[in-house]
Amino acid sequence: MGIDMATGIADRLVEAQHIAAVRAFNRRYTRLIGVLQGGMLGTEYSLAEARILFELANFGASEVVDLRLGLDLDPGYLSRILARFEERGLVARRRSDADGRRQVVELTESGRAAFEVLDQRTQEQIGDLLIPHSPGKRNRLVGAMRTIEQILDTETEPDPAAVVLREPRPGEHGWVIARNAELYAEEFGWNGEYEALVAKIVADWLNSHDPQRERAWIAEYRGEPVGCVYCMRDSDTTARLRLLLVEPSARGLGVGSALVDECVRFATDAGYTELVLWTNSVLTSARHIYERAGFTLGESNPHHSFGVDLVGQTWRKGLA
Repeated sequence: MGIDMATGIADRLVEAQHIAAVRAFNRRYTRLIGVLQGGMLGTEYSLAEARILFELANFGASEVVDLRLGLDLDPGYLSRILARFEERGLVARRRSDADGRRQVVELTESGRAAFEVLDQRTQEQIGDLLIPHSPGKRNRLVGAMRTIEQILDTETEPDPAAVVLREPRPGEHGWVIARNAELYAEEFGWNGEYEALVAKIVADWLNSHDPQRERAWIAEYRGEPVGCVYCMRDSDTTARLRLLLVEPSARGLGVGSALVDECVRFATDAGYTELVLWTNSVLTSARHIYERAGFTLGESNPHHSFGVDLVGQTWRKGLA
């Protein structure tokens, strides 16, 4: 099978249920970490004031304009906070050596002491949130947070060099099954028949694969799995590429091509003379990847599977 997610998804109107879900998450989480209280963690500092102390403590002296842009704060609001901090002896301001028209702000010893109290209380608060949960659940939580960052942080530049191909870790074959089922149901309306097929393919591979002639890869990006592919024995001379998948969040990073190229290299080194795959005509993005990798279309046959009418295709590539 292959990958393809409809290109027009971003143009659809945001569903009301998604907006409601994000708002509900925000309400619950802000209450959970106590940012709705008058002061952060029993101190006199608001969330914005605490964040300014954090920036200055961790990144040193900063030009006021850079601090404002980095935190996306209103100039007047930031100016009033810095004035209060200066009155309390928490920060000191001076003219920039590079440009006398700009101000530089930095923490004083009193400011650093105030930050250390905040930092220690934050460590304790987050520790209290996590301690009731098992290490596995903590890893899931951190992974979910990374996913939120990757989806919503539009300022982060994509970095294809950060894509890593590796063997699946324990539990990630289950991820392959789940993500195939979820993505194809969302994008094409495929039913549980497809999940059953993927589960059987993965189970067969786990139960009887030959490590010398069969291999699976997970594509990882910034610590998270974003794609997969399997190379399986079809006969002594033919290998089969199966279950190519790329997460929507990783589109444009070359993940699909990297996985296919790795499968081709492995099949060649393992002594196969041909690599074949089966996909469906609706998976246009995947078919483009196969064409670029040198596969040619063989047979096409209409069929009714996974609850929909499809046209199955067999693609082949001769190996040196």
